[in-house]
Amino acid sequence: MRYFLRLAYHGKAYHGWQRQPNAMSVQEVIEHSLSTLLRKEVVIVGAGRTDAGVHAKEMYAHFDTDTPLDSKQLSYRMNAFLPSDIVILDILRVQDNAHARFDAIARKYVYQVVCQKNPFLKELAYMVSGALDVDLMNRAAQQLCNYRDFECFSKSKTDVKTYICSLNEAVWLEKDGVLEFHISADRFLRNMVRAIVGTLLEIGKGQKSIADLDAILQSKSRSRAGVSVPAHGLFLVKVTYPSKIYV
Repeated sequence: MRYFLRLAYHGKAYHGWQRQPNAMSVQEVIEHSLSTLLRKEVVIVGAGRTDAGVHAKEMYAHFDTDTPLDSKQLSYRMNAFLPSDIVILDILRVQDNAHARFDAIARKYVYQVVCQKNPFLKELAYMVSGALDVDLMNRAAQQLCNYRDFECFSKSKTDVKTYICSLNEAVWLEKDGVLEFHISADRFLRNMVRAIVGTLLEIGKGQKSIADLDAILQSKSRSRAGVSVPAHGLFLVKVTYPSKIYV
């Protein structure tokens, strides 16, 4: 039987989602919790791989078990066992062939920026000095949706077979003094969102133009794009699946 975990985490203490040999990951902590509570080794498969320091307001992972589970009870026990920076939001029974990564049809990220010192957001938003032309940044963000090849924003030496992504949202919104970049797509490349945000911020500061953005995208060269902004401002906020996968 297959179950989906719906969870959230604060990423500061972890070296990303994926289990690694010499660093603590979110996957490792959850697998340890599940294996301890179910009294057998459990391996989970996540919807994707967030980098070190990136947060998730909604992440999914699947695991298998031989016997039916009391989802509410297991969720309660896991939350009592897990550290305070990881929470299980739900445990859902799914079709036996459902896959947390490959069945996801959309993912959404939000990157938070503040333009003045805010002690309450020091681990959750990137502080940028100087004025930003948000209207120009939004015009540039809209231009992204005209493209599908995002190799210029991908981390180098990655093992992906294609750099094609279908964006359906890219917009800057201001909420209570926080500037948020919302971006949704069917898939994302490693470091893609942080590189896009860095490039758009350079446009907002007048260091690059929208014409430069077009040239960067057409070049497919990571060295032409802007710097990668820090991980602590980035959140995975939503992963969408077709309803047919649920039991």
